[in-house]
Amino acid sequence: QVQLVESGGGLVQAGGSLRLSCAASGRTFSTYHMGWFRQAPGKEREFVASISWNGGTTAYADSVKGRFTISRENAKNTVYLQMNNLKPEDTAVYYCAARYLTTGSYDYWGQGTQVTVSS
Repeated sequence: QVQLVESGGGLVQAGGSLRLSCAASGRTFSTYHMGWFRQAPGKEREFVASISWNGGTTAYADSVKGRFTISRENAKNTVYLQMNNLKPEDTAVYYCAARYLTTGSYDYWGQGTQVTVSS
């Protein structure tokens, strides 16, 4: 089992920045690929970014490329999402998720943190 707790959400004006954190506890953090997802009101949850177990590979949704950066510190059991140049359409609940090295789906999810971008 992996427990995930997100933090760092809040209200920011368009063009501003936020850094989300996701602290993991439980089994060995470095055996999990990590991802960030988001869900806006009335919309389905969507992929935002992912990072491999050792940080060597990252991926981003087209809508956030060049603005968001995912990173991790395995020594601190934490994954981050640095969000710059935020737009009102980035408003959503952001979720952290963990996928074990040998599985194809994200099996563990945090409770989410609200990000609201005002215009």
